[in-house]
Amino acid sequence: MIAVDTNVLVYAHRRDAPWHAAATRRLAELATHPWAIPWPCVHEFVAVVTHPRIFDPPSALEDALLAVESWRAVATTTFLAELDGYLEVLAATARAAKVAGPRIHDARIAALCRQHAISELWTADRDFSRFAGLVVRNPLV
Repeated sequence: MIAVDTNVLVYAHRRDAPWHAAATRRLAELATHPWAIPWPCVHEFVAVVTHPRIFDPPSALEDALLAVESWRAVATTTFLAELDGYLEVLAATARAAKVAGPRIHDARIAALCRQHAISELWTADRDFSRFAGLVVRNPLV
């Protein structure tokens, strides 16, 4: 199963994003198979698209939540949450990648992908390459 990171979701949602068409097309293709969104990416998505210093004008909260609801309405979508044993997976992931501070957010996403046996993470963020064993691909290039 493929999981999708925040930036791909943002690009698909924001028509003014430079990768909007590509992200929208790739999510539509992905939705024909089982796919996943880690819950931390949902939280970050809502925070980013509604932030007035990132987008002018920002997305309305209701529009951002409607986007999440539209992804949730797709029968092939799974949302990834922490399961029993998650702390051990997070600890191992963070230690192996030697991350701390704000990079723990990425480690959390990587740990969720590992815990749920995700085969690939789609992201435009190169920082995920630090997590050995996690296949990362930029679907927009």
